Amino acid sequence: MKRFLEVISSIWKIEELKTRIGVTLGLLVVYRIGAQVVLPGIDPVQLSELSSRTGGGGLLGVLNMFTGGAFANASVFALGIMPYISASIVVQLMGIAIPYLQKLQKEGESGRRRINQITRWLTIAICVFQAPAYLYSLSALGVPESAFILGKGLGFMVPSVIILVTGTIFAMWLGEKITDKGIGNGISLLITVGIVATLPMSFAQEFVSRVTENNGGPIVILIETIVWIGINAICILLVMAVRQIPVQYARRTASGGIDKNQIGSRQYIPLKLNASGVMPIIFAQALMFAPAALGRFAGDSVVGQWLQASFSDIFGLWYNILFAVLIIVFTYFYTAITVPTNKMADDLKRSGGFVPGVRPGTETADFLDRIMSQITFPGSLFLAAVAVLPAVVYHLFGMQQGWALFYGGTSLLIMVGVAIDTIQQINAYLLNRHYDGLMKTGSKRKTTGA
Repeated sequence: MKRFLEVISSIWKIEELKTRIGVTLGLLVVYRIGAQVVLPGIDPVQLSELSSRTGGGGLLGVLNMFTGGAFANASVFALGIMPYISASIVVQLMGIAIPYLQKLQKEGESGRRRINQITRWLTIAICVFQAPAYLYSLSALGVPESAFILGKGLGFMVPSVIILVTGTIFAMWLGEKITDKGIGNGISLLITVGIVATLPMSFAQEFVSRVTENNGGPIVILIETIVWIGINAICILLVMAVRQIPVQYARRTASGGIDKNQIGSRQYIPLKLNASGVMPIIFAQALMFAPAALGRFAGDSVVGQWLQASFSDIFGLWYNILFAVLIIVFTYFYTAITVPTNKMADDLKRSGGFVPGVRPGTETADFLDRIMSQITFPGSLFLAAVAVLPAVVYHLFGMQQGWALFYGGTSLLIMVGVAIDTIQQINAYLLNRHYDGLMKTGSKRKTTGA
C-alpha cells in the first residue's frame, strides 16, 4: 500500500501526465453527463418500463451496458459509440478487398487520416439508419405514447434523429480528444466507462436478491466475488499472454554494412496468444441476432418456433454453443487478416535479422504463420470459454442476469484490456522520469551522473 501511494505521488509530480489525466477525467465526466440528458419531447418519468426491460440482461441489457445506460434513458447519447465501432469494423474488412483502402493503409500518417475520415462519414450513415429505428422501437419496448409530449410526427422525429446523430459524433470527438490530449485509447475508455457505470447497480441488485430474499445470504455473495476476481485474473493472463520467437541480428560493421559471420544481439518477436482481442466476440455477437430474426420470419412453423425459443435467450444452451463456434471461427479469420506474417518476415530480412534455424524470407513467413496457427487454437478456446462464462455462472449460481454479464464476454475483456493499456501508458511516463511504475516490471531505473 505504501508503494502504491508513492507511485500516485510520483504521478502528480509529472506535469504533463497530471494534465493528461485531468483532461481524460474531465471529458469522461462530460460523456457521463450527456448519457443522462433525455431527448427533448420525451417525458423521463415514463421511461421506467424501458429501464426494467434493459436492466434484466438479455440482448437489450447488453446494448444498454455498452451505452452506459444511455439507451434506457432515451438519452442524446442513446446510440453510444457503437456506430463508430461498426464503421471501423466495416472499413477494416473492406480494406482486404478494396485496392484503394489497401493503398491508403500503406501511405503512413496521411493514409491513416484519410481512412479515419472515411470511417467518420460511414459512422454518420449508420447513425442515420439506426436513429429512426431506435425512436420507432421505443413504443415496442414499453414507452407509452403519452411519454412523447410532442407526438411522434416529423416535428419530433427529425430533430431527434439530428440530435442522436450529433450525440454519436460528439462522443466520437470526445474519444479522439482523449486519445490525443489525454491518456489511453479514448474510444475504448468511453465504452469501458459505460460498462463500469452499470456495475454498481448490477451488484446492488444481486446483493438485494441474495440477502433480503434469503437466497444464499452473504456467503454466496462472497463466493461470487471470489469467482469474479479469479475470472478477472484469467482474463488478464489471456490478454497479456505472448509466445516469444527468438530473433538473431547480424552485427553491423563500422562502415555500416552487415557482417553475416558475426552474431549480434538476440531479441524476440512477441506473438500474442489472443492477437484478435475482443473483435471475434463482437463479430459473433452481431451475427447472433440472425437466428432469432430467421425464426420470426419463419412464423409459427416448428423450425421458426425453435429458432425463436433457442436463440432469443443469451443464457440458453444452443445460443451459447453457436456463439462459441462463431468466436473460434472469427478468431482464426481476424488473426489471419491482422497479423501480417509475410510483412513481418520481409521486414526482418531487410533489417538483417533471422529466426535461428529458419531461412529468411518465405520459410520465415511460413514458420511464423505455423506458430500463429498453433497458438491461435488455444487462444480461441480460451476466448470462447470467457464469452460463454456469463451463461455458465448464471445457471450455476442462479444469479441476476445483469450481474452475470460481468463474469465474461465482451464487457469483461474490454474492461481488462483497457485497464492494462492505460496502466502501461502511465507506466511509460513514470519510467521515462525515473520513477517506479505501476507494474512489477516497472522497477526504478538507476541513473549515473546527474
